[in-house]
Amino acid sequence: MKIAVLDDYAGVALEMADWGSLGARVTVFRDTITDPRDLAARLRPFDVICLMRERTPVGAELIAALPDLKLIVTTGPRNASIDVAAARARGIVVSGTESRATQTAELAMLMILALNRRLVPEVSSLNAGGWQGGLGRDLAGLTLGLIGLGRLGGQMAALGRAFGMKIVAWSQNLTEVRCAELGVERADSLPALMARSDVASVHLVLSERSEGLIGAEALAASKPGLVLVNTSRGPIVDTGALLAGLRAGRPAMAGIDVFDEEPLPADHPLRDAGLIAEGRLLLTPHLGYVTEATFRLFYTQTVEAIRAFAEHAPIRQL
Repeated sequence: MKIAVLDDYAGVALEMADWGSLGARVTVFRDTITDPRDLAARLRPFDVICLMRERTPVGAELIAALPDLKLIVTTGPRNASIDVAAARARGIVVSGTESRATQTAELAMLMILALNRRLVPEVSSLNAGGWQGGLGRDLAGLTLGLIGLGRLGGQMAALGRAFGMKIVAWSQNLTEVRCAELGVERADSLPALMARSDVASVHLVLSERSEGLIGAEALAASKPGLVLVNTSRGPIVDTGALLAGLRAGRPAMAGIDVFDEEPLPADHPLRDAGLIAEGRLLLTPHLGYVTEATFRLFYTQTVEAIRAFAEHAPIRQL
């Protein structure tokens, strides 16, 4: 078998699992190719391709261009960027791994702390030979607004409460029953949540309903001083509206871990040097799931799936 491991940005894939046990040729690619023809040419020799989440989409056109492809393994239990039906029509098996549950909420809380305590500008000041340059804000007593109260939103409610925050939540499908389960107050609308929250954190699945959901109207309703954090999916927050809102002070600050286009281009409008230098915009390179324990799970189960496929054993399929 010839195995391709895609989008290993950190160069750690081979360290995270026993690939040698497969007795196969494993080729690791650290970059992301977006041109469909170039991507097809790169992957054409491979029997197996291993995906890191949704970094490289695998649609019907790409699948049709890979005659030797027999197995796709994605990290995580679902991957919306794979055309599973097209793969099945070709007899290609599509498998996924398990994932861990806490790492994204931890990052969201880290961003909330960093923004409210002005961590980045204060560190920059110290490193430049300076000292204190402003005042941070305590989380205790603030209101944390959760846009989405599913698994991750529930974790955020617990974390926020541990810091002494009041919790309010909203989503299109949120029920009073779910709020009661977690001891969370339900907002009547997204603008109402934004108007009440000192910190708003996004925890929704990207869909037709959620794309562009946080736009000019929601941001204009922001409470003065609002900090917005998005660790879910980039398109949920309208980038143009966010930048305009930041320049107008609504929201006051934002932490963004996910983007419409990844990796984020060097000339992307979000790389606003002024907002970043002021400590009002914190950008991180989609770190929500990028932890050692998560990657060990991802790649160990990827190797297990390839071995099971080679041995004609049962395999977890999407």
